[in-house]
Amino acid sequence: MRVVGTVESLWRYPVKSMAGEEVDEAFLGFAGVYGDRLFAFTSAASPKGFPYLTAREQHEMLRFRPRFRHPELAAQPPNLADAEALAPGQNLTPLYAEPVDLIVDVETPSGETFAVDDPRLIEQLRAGIGPENILSLVQRDRALTDCRPVSVLSVQTVRQLGEELGVAVDQRRFRANVYLDLASGLGFEEDGYVGRSLRIGDKAVVSVLERDPRCPLITLDPDTGQADPAILRQVGQAHEGMFGIYAAVLVEGTLRKGDRVELLD
Repeated sequence: MRVVGTVESLWRYPVKSMAGEEVDEAFLGFAGVYGDRLFAFTSAASPKGFPYLTAREQHEMLRFRPRFRHPELAAQPPNLADAEALAPGQNLTPLYAEPVDLIVDVETPSGETFAVDDPRLIEQLRAGIGPENILSLVQRDRALTDCRPVSVLSVQTVRQLGEELGVAVDQRRFRANVYLDLASGLGFEEDGYVGRSLRIGDKAVVSVLERDPRCPLITLDPDTGQADPAILRQVGQAHEGMFGIYAAVLVEGTLRKGDRVELLD
């Protein structure tokens, strides 16, 4: 067991493919980060076999900024204190809040704010993909992730990619949940964690399952939605199309910015 770094920042994305929000602490449950990707829109414009509308089809989605209407209720499971107060060996599952308590409001690129289920928001999303496409809102109490529940990426890896390209690269392009600041200072070190486990903070433990295969979403600037194909091209040519790592949660717990990160085995 050795300390490999600290948590640089924590992020969740209340609506799939919309802007993320940085949080000072986050509950990491078996289903992923609490409050992450609870909402999504289905669309016939999405690729075959993939049900959700994303910024791949509607670049402007990245510029829509969702926020929980009741942030205090979206911070952690309502029974978390009771669950953590139990003695070892006793079990109490942390519960998600009621759907009404996790409702989201969305600020549009024009500065207007609508409830996530407001038809006017849907009309604005449809504007970039054609009025014939019918959008439907989906809400779940668990993250609507594409693959694994938790994505992890080091700031050193982002920095190295920028050095390879000769430009500064915004880490928000990669939409990770946990950004690490590695003690070694080496980019792509996290690739070597695959098949091993990390303890993040005092309690949470994740199993690193695989490297993260990247898609054209990373070419999009998170502020403007404009595409830079060179980013995906470099990741594909120099790094086998992989950038960051995916993990599953073995032990639930609360993560905080600055928490130590330990490689367990």
